[in-house]
Amino acid sequence: MFLVFIFSYLCGSIPFGLILTKLFLKKDIRKIGSKNIGTTNVLRTGNKFLAAATLVFDILKGYLPVVITVQYFSGLIELSCLATFLGHIFPIWLKFRGGKGVATYLGVLFALSLQLSLLFMFTWLAISLIFRYSSLSSMFASLTVFVVQSIREIVNPILLKMPEQTLYPNTVGVNTTFLLFIFFILIIFTHRKNISNLKNKSEQKIKL
Repeated sequence: MFLVFIFSYLCGSIPFGLILTKLFLKKDIRKIGSKNIGTTNVLRTGNKFLAAATLVFDILKGYLPVVITVQYFSGLIELSCLATFLGHIFPIWLKFRGGKGVATYLGVLFALSLQLSLLFMFTWLAISLIFRYSSLSSMFASLTVFVVQSIREIVNPILLKMPEQTLYPNTVGVNTTFLLFIFFILIIFTHRKNISNLKNKSEQKIKL
């Protein structure tokens, strides 16, 4: 259990946004824009390629630890998911000041449920196109995923019986629902400054 947590946490703690911007732009992303190491702030450098690369790597670092854990310790899947996410938002290398966790959350979702990950992406894109706020999109999308999964957990045994595409049998259930609730709370926590900015109408918009 300890090894799974440490492995997943360390994978999640790799600050790809910081590494890529320092490597290719010779800049510290923590001194640019919102000072966040995530994809949205990397996009503010004007380099869409690096932003896309950051997104892909942050998704992969959420996905791969879960895939590896499935192969050897399938009973510790939820622990791996949570540790990976915590690694991103509280990386030991950056004095526990990391990103918002959205891309890594999506990577974890891909491992848990293809349907839920697609729901997250569709919701995020729809809200972003309407309001142009990445933070609002992320919070609303994570809430949507939790609510939909909660409804499915109640209704599915009676009506839906929908086949779920997962990495291993019986992945999506009560444990997943509780895990998604924790993720939603953590995403709200990492966006607390954005919430304040939204209230003050000072939140930066994104260009898609």
